[in-house]
Amino acid sequence: MKKIIHISLTAYLFAVASTAVQAAWPEKPITLYVSYGAGATTDITARALGTAAEKILGVPVTIENKAGGGGTVAAGLLASKKPDGYTLLVGSSAPLTIRPSLMKVSYKPSDIVGIIQYSYFYNGSVVIPGDSPIKNIDDFVAYAKAHPGMSYGTAGSGGVATTSQQIGVEILKKCKGLDFKHVPTKGGTEANTMLMGKHLDFTSGSGSHLPFVVDGVFRQLVIFQDKRDENFPEMPTLREIGCEYDSPPNSAMIISAPKGLPPAISQKLEQTFTQIVQSAEFKAMLKRNYLPYDYKDSQKLAADLAAETQWYKNYFVSMGVLSKK
Repeated sequence: MKKIIHISLTAYLFAVASTAVQAAWPEKPITLYVSYGAGATTDITARALGTAAEKILGVPVTIENKAGGGGTVAAGLLASKKPDGYTLLVGSSAPLTIRPSLMKVSYKPSDIVGIIQYSYFYNGSVVIPGDSPIKNIDDFVAYAKAHPGMSYGTAGSGGVATTSQQIGVEILKKCKGLDFKHVPTKGGTEANTMLMGKHLDFTSGSGSHLPFVVDGVFRQLVIFQDKRDENFPEMPTLREIGCEYDSPPNSAMIISAPKGLPPAISQKLEQTFTQIVQSAEFKAMLKRNYLPYDYKDSQKLAADLAAETQWYKNYFVSMGVLSKK
């Protein structure tokens, strides 16, 4: 009987303490890291999330861009922080599902937990300057065959393809017998700027290029998706130009935190950001930036991250980059 009373009292005290934490949190400003540079698609969505969170939580939310390493710089910083809910990250799922299999990083994927997913990145597309004489993908392939070594930029690393955008280009390259040179960038903003300045021949866009396509600054020739984009229904897919492939999962746009958050804070964060991303205002912002709305709660997100990790491990084994275990 004493043991039962002790267990019941412990559970009661834990529940009281948890409620007290939830009631008190947050008591100071929250820092929201962004994996990519200012002005990129991820940054735009992060600032919308931060502004809305300030109104709900009643404390300032500071945005800090921590670009570099295809998102691994920001992920490493996040993993090093105390799991108290005051440091969060808006970025891609790739630093958790792709890069740890390929390179030495300062964290383990298990050091970071997803709070929610709200959208996903374009799997990539061939994007060229709007004033280019190349008008369609057939023109592009013919030009690329006559000019081997064309340069393209993505946020992937050098060497083996590490993003769905880079993988798409490599599939096109193999399918059509082309030769390209990859130039790593810190994100969509840098890649867009380099393309505008003609420092790249083309990019494999992850989404931030789309407003420039609408304005005629860029021209999009083919998309690396399983189906056509409803915003650009005239744009063919890789399969439609004769390139069969196993489509990689779209890298998710997620909000994450260091592992070990108190359950009450984790729940409050998920409730807060769920409320924000499900609002008409946030959905309208996504639409203005040609981003899909794709909400997943923490449990569904965790399952999808595991599946995405496995897809890329299988891919890297098939490419001879990883040994089969």
